[in-house]
Amino acid sequence: MTKKKSKKTKTMLSAFSIILILIFGLGILSHILPNAEFIGEDIVNGSGTVGASLSDILLSPILGFENAIDVAIFIMVLGGFLGIVTKTGALETGIKVLVQKLKGNEIILIPILMLIFSIGGTTYGMLEETVGFYALLAATMVAARMDTLVASAVVLLGAGSGVLGSTINPFAVGVAVSALPANLEVNQGIIILIGTILWLTTLLISIIFVMRYAKKVQRDKGSTFLSLREQKDMERKYGTAVDAKAEKKAKLTNRQKVTLVLFGLTFIIMVIGFIPWGEFGITFFDGFTGWLTGSPLGSWYFYESALWFLIMAIIIGIVNKMGEKGIVDTFVDGADDMIGVVLIVAVARGASVLMTTTYLDNYIIYNASNILSNMPELLFTPLNYLLHVVLSVLVPSSSGLATLSTPIIAPVASQLGYSTEVAIMSMVSANGLVNLITPTCGAIMGGLALAKVEYTTWFKWALKIVLTIALVNILVLMLFSIIL
Repeated sequence: MTKKKSKKTKTMLSAFSIILILIFGLGILSHILPNAEFIGEDIVNGSGTVGASLSDILLSPILGFENAIDVAIFIMVLGGFLGIVTKTGALETGIKVLVQKLKGNEIILIPILMLIFSIGGTTYGMLEETVGFYALLAATMVAARMDTLVASAVVLLGAGSGVLGSTINPFAVGVAVSALPANLEVNQGIIILIGTILWLTTLLISIIFVMRYAKKVQRDKGSTFLSLREQKDMERKYGTAVDAKAEKKAKLTNRQKVTLVLFGLTFIIMVIGFIPWGEFGITFFDGFTGWLTGSPLGSWYFYESALWFLIMAIIIGIVNKMGEKGIVDTFVDGADDMIGVVLIVAVARGASVLMTTTYLDNYIIYNASNILSNMPELLFTPLNYLLHVVLSVLVPSSSGLATLSTPIIAPVASQLGYSTEVAIMSMVSANGLVNLITPTCGAIMGGLALAKVEYTTWFKWALKIVLTIALVNILVLMLFSIIL
């Protein structure tokens, strides 16, 4: 027992340290690889890298802040919004009422919520937009005798399963197809079929793992994977499980009920705003909210969402009669609580900035494609998948990776007579897999920071799940490469 406690209280590297070590490692690697050749100002593709200077390395987290400014603003406004909602007491009481109504069946929330998040992931790439849900679900799961690791897994593995198995996600599949050379065509139906099978198999694996862990924690609080320090942080931030007596006393006032309706409406409208309806030929939402946010529903991104959360924070404050000073002070305090999350997201973006500066991404993709061109199809598919696993650590953005990789890898697959659809989905699924666990993904680092879960804890806990998912993904892709 003593050994177990000793192990759990050992010091772990912070998220900042892990990302900064990775950035310095990338800087060193840029000097080890061959030097890039240029014709004028244009690089000879795949010729080498440009060695990062010390200033390049040190500036990359700062430039990462500039690169992530839209997400940073959204997170801070979201913090202010959550601060106002929290002060009303509606969220805390509502969670107690929910736990009371479920009467010991709280575990059913896991598959339901993970399915909902995964639908958002497969249709429009819902990932960074989930940051706001970590705090909400953390409070819910703690009240239901689980922990914040369960909450993190529900959001991340739920949405991540959908992104990994993107079917009509315009930021992954859409960008990849549009990046194909003009002489290459793909069958969208086959892409949707492959994506659906990857999505549902990954979701099933994730639900099984999460529910098994959640049940274990509910039975025995000592079974939590969280360190003692994380457990203390969790209790300080999100309280403890709701006991029977507290459940009986939980009752929402009329004003709190209105607050919860407005709270739910805020997130529903945000999700509707992010879905690119025009890509699916749906024009119904074109006339909505443009007069308020500047862009109609379906054309939103983080600035429009930040404005929407600001407006709703003010409305909820007015409904609860907080007064001008109360609204402003509470909003500022809530935004202040998000500074650490914002900094983590910004520093994580720094790795991608340095990759672009040194042309390291360009070097890897071009040279790897030459190796793949000599492989039989049964080896081409898993090696292509593993290549994009490596690339996704360095370029976590699905649209960025698709733009970089597809014009090079897809023609190689086509020339060899292999399935272009499988090649595209290998890239999409590998990128989705890595974004379940990589420290260069701002959504992961920001969400975990909100849930009070250390990155190293998440990595150790999720590694077995991620490896299982990777194995199943490769088998599915290899099966399709044989069939097509």
